Amino acid sequence: MTALDNIDRNILRLLRVDARTSNAKLASEVGLSPSACLRRIKIMEKAGVIRGYTALVDTVNADATIAVIINITLERQTEDYLDKFEAAVRKHPEIRECYLMTGGSDYMLRVEVASAGEFERIHKEILSTLPGVLRIHSSFSIRNVLAVRPKARRSGAQG
Repeated sequence: MTALDNIDRNILRLLRVDARTSNAKLASEVGLSPSACLRRIKIMEKAGVIRGYTALVDTVNADATIAVIINITLERQTEDYLDKFEAAVRKHPEIRECYLMTGGSDYMLRVEVASAGEFERIHKEILSTLPGVLRIHSSFSIRNVLAVRPKARRSGAQG
């Protein structure tokens, strides 16, 4: 695929906001015919620019989970160490996200757990067995600020 142009970037921006928007509405917003818009989406899907579609779940109203952010420091930052670590991480669906980082740690991972006990199991059986790990630093989230929407205030007198 050639480089993305401004129309492709606008399509991606709109899909990030609402991936369920109709193709007709999407086409209208980016200034294309519906068939041209759909053709661009299919090209981006085939090229792997768009890897899939997902649902954002409000954990306040769904099963309550705790997000745990884990910073991993490797013994070495060689290509071999990075490749082995990344291959091992991909084998564990419990690890929802994994980012190669700059700064104080090499990787940042996110897992979701129902309890501290469940995280202890993940730490013992998965995180501490990943190849090349020197240090693991974990932080438990209190709440997702972006997922929790403030309730609309009622007008009128309060008593």
